Amino acid sequence: MIHSLFLVNASGDIFLEKHWKSVVSRSVCDYFFEAQERATEPENVPPVIPTPHHYLISVLRHRIYFVAVIQSEVPPLFVIEFLHRVVDTFQDYFGVCTEAAIKDNVVVVYELLEEMLDNGFPLATESNILKELIKPPTILRTMVNTITGSTNVGEQLPTGQLSVVPWRRTGVKYTNNEAYFDVVEEIDAIIDKSGSTITAEIQGVIDACVKLTGMPDLTLSFMNPRLLDDVSFHPCVRFKRWEAERILSFIPPDGNFRLLSYHVSSQNLVAIPVYVKHNITFREGSSQGRFDLTLGPKQTMGKAVESVLVSSQLPRGVLNANLNPSQGTYTFDPVTKMLSWDVGKINPQKLPSLKGTMSLQAGASKPDENPTINIQLKIQQMAISGLKVNRLDMYGEKYKPFKGIKYMTKAGKFQVRT
Repeated sequence: MIHSLFLVNASGDIFLEKHWKSVVSRSVCDYFFEAQERATEPENVPPVIPTPHHYLISVLRHRIYFVAVIQSEVPPLFVIEFLHRVVDTFQDYFGVCTEAAIKDNVVVVYELLEEMLDNGFPLATESNILKELIKPPTILRTMVNTITGSTNVGEQLPTGQLSVVPWRRTGVKYTNNEAYFDVVEEIDAIIDKSGSTITAEIQGVIDACVKLTGMPDLTLSFMNPRLLDDVSFHPCVRFKRWEAERILSFIPPDGNFRLLSYHVSSQNLVAIPVYVKHNITFREGSSQGRFDLTLGPKQTMGKAVESVLVSSQLPRGVLNANLNPSQGTYTFDPVTKMLSWDVGKINPQKLPSLKGTMSLQAGASKPDENPTINIQLKIQQMAISGLKVNRLDMYGEKYKPFKGIKYMTKAGKFQVRT
């Protein structure tokens, strides 16, 4: 299935490669680099690129492209899911998945890739099993390995490998038993000039951090489970019970894992958290343009809108921008023509605004189109879809765990047209 894996950094350099069946020349990545040059944004590189003898399937995570080389036809989503598992495993082992972290732990990286794929086919992708096979790197363990020449590979087979719940190891013990769940939703929207919603959808995930002794059996129920559409579960979830009762029933893995991801595509269910009043004008024959922008909260159920960052790609004819923000700071890059305004937290009593003038090239014609405005934001303790957890129950163990649920909404690709 997967013949080779290449890791490409933001500069376009291949800094790590791994081959399973036969060595594939690095020149195969030239097709990927050509597609990368044609893409306007790094995330717009096509995930599947056919070449005369191979298919290149890639994902972009943490500014690193993970490019898998396939020789025979396979379901692309199967390979994409595996690549995401690789990234999640690196993040779990090293804390971060960056080029520096991968280079610092290159031996562990190769050991992990050797265990995760067997002759090109996925074998062990569960974090609990991998951590028993290959011990996560620590400063002490690294020093001992350097002196003795030993490796991080464990001497025994993982206990969960042959059990009916391979994602959980046996004999787990904790002094403090706790289970935390984070409901994180990302809203993608396009708002037109008049403020009407052209398209809006929500991508949501429920991430869990479970540290419970023994073999607990958990059930998680929602106030409004019918909201969830296109749901993808962790293998631990009993799907038949979800289909019948819309209740999540599962024996959780130990530690951090993604319980489910979901999609809300019904536009009438997607609340738009902010509104934008804008007046961006360019006059024909004039060397100045007007820029006027005001932000305000909308449909946030009284929750504060935080970490707001507004960016806009101004037309090429703009030489400079002389603006006055009522709060936060702005920067304008005269080379890339990128305007960024770091707003921070929106105060509903005093709405943030950015007003001023733009200097244009003398004699330049009026720009063909007005710029679009991209917004990033966060809203704590709110799921924009209205999803709410009803209760979390535990069976199979006698102790009482500490339980916590946290909600957060953030903007994905949130664009306002002017």
